Amino acid sequence: MNWDDPTDATAPERLVGASADREDQAVEAALRPKDLGEFIGQEKVREQLDLVLRAARARGATADHVLLSGAPGLGKTTLSMIIAAEMGAPIRITSGPAIQHAGDLAAILSSLQEGEVLFLDEIHRMSRPAEEMLYMAMEDFRVDVIVGKGPGATAIPLELPPFTLVGATTRAGLLPPPLRDRFGFTAHMEFYEPAELERVIHRSANLLDVEIHADGAAEIAGRSRGTPRIANRLLRRVRDYAQVKADGFITREIAAAALAVYEVDARGLDRLDRGVLEALLKLFGGGPVGLSTLAVAVGEERETVEEVAEPFLVREGLLARTPRGRVATPAAWTHLGLTPPRSATAGNGQQDLFGT
Repeated sequence: MNWDDPTDATAPERLVGASADREDQAVEAALRPKDLGEFIGQEKVREQLDLVLRAARARGATADHVLLSGAPGLGKTTLSMIIAAEMGAPIRITSGPAIQHAGDLAAILSSLQEGEVLFLDEIHRMSRPAEEMLYMAMEDFRVDVIVGKGPGATAIPLELPPFTLVGATTRAGLLPPPLRDRFGFTAHMEFYEPAELERVIHRSANLLDVEIHADGAAEIAGRSRGTPRIANRLLRRVRDYAQVKADGFITREIAAAALAVYEVDARGLDRLDRGVLEALLKLFGGGPVGLSTLAVAVGEERETVEEVAEPFLVREGLLARTPRGRVATPAAWTHLGLTPPRSATAGNGQQDLFGT
């Protein structure tokens, strides 16, 4: 199960989760920038993509196939729509898990118009037969449709109009090299800096007709885990609080009070994140401790701890994965206001060569 996959209906709902629920999808549709000039952040990707699209328009050709990789919520879907808008082409949206057979992909490809953009989200989760069909479609703009079965089966070549495939993936390492090599432009989406998220929040607040002070935007940005989707979600929750508890104007104090109600702390940790750290620190002295043991102590499934809580804790430098188990860093003790034992400050609980 991929907890970060927006197509996974079983993913838990978390205020700081990067997957998109139906409310997020509805709001994002209204907040999405329409062109590269409006798109905030990802400066290198925007500059490179702008050159690719301008050159294609100058040649009067379709744009090269584009692969976008990175964590959920960073703007891959938005960029795919911008690519279509910049090229003046329609866009077709589907996802890897929805294409389970080669026939599913053949039906989509055969209905594409010339120059159309096909956005394939979570492309790494597409079935292998469909993936192999996509190789030929991307390179030669044709597919072979198999008619019949067994020795009497016949391959009928089907010519396709030139199109642009935009693939998005949260796990680029799972893409086979033959597929990855067929993309003319590959970009990796980075997490946003707080200053960039502040700009995202101000833009979204303006579109949502929400009054927000600069320090209020900074407070929300600092708790948004470097992800615009989370920033917009926190903005909506703070807006609700400000309308009910205050005069609707968001200041730093209002934002902090609102997010305290929703249990999102100053570094963006929620109840689950803090529960993992507290168990690691208070019950196991900072570790090392095995993942299964830690999950039992928290009262969560092993996969939930490993795939939902740990990635952000590791990225924030609060937890380390070692061969001996999970280990808390000195920053984790500081964040929770606890005093680390001597072993934690002298090597994160790992013994030296003499076992001292």
